[in-house]
Amino acid sequence: LTLLATSREPIGVAGEVSWRVPSLSLADEAIELFTDRAHRTRPDFTLSADNAATVGETAHADYTVTFTAPKVGQVLGPASTRVGKLNVAAIGSPPALFEEDDAAFLSLVEPAWFGPLFAPRVPWANKGNFGHVLVVAGSRGKPGAAAMSGIAALRSGAGLVTVASPESAVHVIAGHAPELMTEPLAESAAGSIVDDGYLLRLAEKKSVVAVGPGLGTAAETVELVRRLVRDCAQPMVVDADGINALAGSAFDGVGRLRVLTPHPGEMARLTGKSIEEIQGDRVAAARGFATEHHVILVLKGYRTLIAFPDGRVWINPTGTPALATGGTGDILTGTIAGFLGQFPDRPDRAVAAAVYVHGLAGELGAAELGEKSLVATDLLRYYPAAFHACVPNAL
Repeated sequence: LTLLATSREPIGVAGEVSWRVPSLSLADEAIELFTDRAHRTRPDFTLSADNAATVGETAHADYTVTFTAPKVGQVLGPASTRVGKLNVAAIGSPPALFEEDDAAFLSLVEPAWFGPLFAPRVPWANKGNFGHVLVVAGSRGKPGAAAMSGIAALRSGAGLVTVASPESAVHVIAGHAPELMTEPLAESAAGSIVDDGYLLRLAEKKSVVAVGPGLGTAAETVELVRRLVRDCAQPMVVDADGINALAGSAFDGVGRLRVLTPHPGEMARLTGKSIEEIQGDRVAAARGFATEHHVILVLKGYRTLIAFPDGRVWINPTGTPALATGGTGDILTGTIAGFLGQFPDRPDRAVAAAVYVHGLAGELGAAELGEKSLVATDLLRYYPAAFHACVPNAL
């Protein structure tokens, strides 16, 4: 694990600078470049090691050299946008100084953590070895969200995927991918799911349940989601309208694996806070909710956070503004469910892998298609390359 080091003193330089650092080619290049610019522009800037805020005017560095471990302000925005290419230089600090420090709860996600999840499958494998995902999603007029989640679970490696949706929506969902199985459900006059307990029975033989995308917010839907989250024994990923349904309820994930994936607006509704409060301290918001409600919370946004019930918070380094388009969250929901179905005994790593490859696929897609032209389903085209980049020894 790469733990994020902090300091009680701000870091920065002012005016002319000269440094002595370990002999590293990247470090030497950074120093030469920065010293030259300092002589010409005389910058005056300060970045804190303890938080992501910027103090006054700040320069946009091409390279940053830090020692021992990344600092909070170098990986979280907005300060991290000033860092450029970050190089962590070893100076002999004993790992025990921070790896055994209970106060060091932040970590920066690295592919090496979950590389074994991308190892080749055994030759005698069958689809039953890789999980059966149940996606409870969609409503009349919103079948696309359910289809995207289901296809993403398949593309992530799930052995089987069943999408349960209102009867009027299942034919549209099935038309998106013949590999998807569908389960038509009774629906209200408005086209939302009406459930009499059948979904709990349907979920019994599934490996993981994903609930929320495109469900709508009708009263019967809210009750359905709350009942599933409370009573379903299977691991569950809750997103979109599933999260909205939980807002204001006294739910608790203790004893069950529950993964919630809110964006800042949904997080604000969950907590009763404003979006500005959430964005003002994303780490505290995610960590506080995860520990209080005993869930894994994936707070989406720039540098998506993965907070765990035990207080750990992992920072995902991949992603792009191109992901700011409708449907990318539905793709992430299916991706997380797909990985959990395959690796139920490694849920932390499975969630981290899903978030990482989702962001990396966005980066790859944006590089080829552009930030404005990328749409959610484009991500699936870049999953193979993103997965390959995570294979051990492929980086």
